[in-house]
Amino acid sequence: MNIQSMTEANCPVELTLAVIGGKWKVLILWHLYDEGTKRFGELKNVLQGITQKMLIQQLKELERDGLIHREVYQQVPPKVEYSLTERGRSLKAILDAMCHWGNDYAREMKIWPKEA
Repeated sequence: MNIQSMTEANCPVELTLAVIGGKWKVLILWHLYDEGTKRFGELKNVLQGITQKMLIQQLKELERDGLIHREVYQQVPPKVEYSLTERGRSLKAILDAMCHWGNDYAREMKIWPKEA
């Protein structure tokens, strides 16, 4: 999300959505929170359907907004790792709540577990 969208937010919920909104950002944050530091290829593999271009864009925005840290190792071949910053880890309660809500909803709607 661009800075203008964030500065035009009218309430804290709108601002939060401006920073972490969209399908991919929350999923990136969840995988980094749940599984820890990941390389680009590892994120690409767990995020089914994301294009390389979209993943790069989302990672750049999350880094710009201070939610993830990008560590570049000076070696051949290049190695880059992504992890949550302290601000990113502060989303723990939100991510946990989304996970619990999704599990409850799936059970109530009989989405999961799928019958064998």
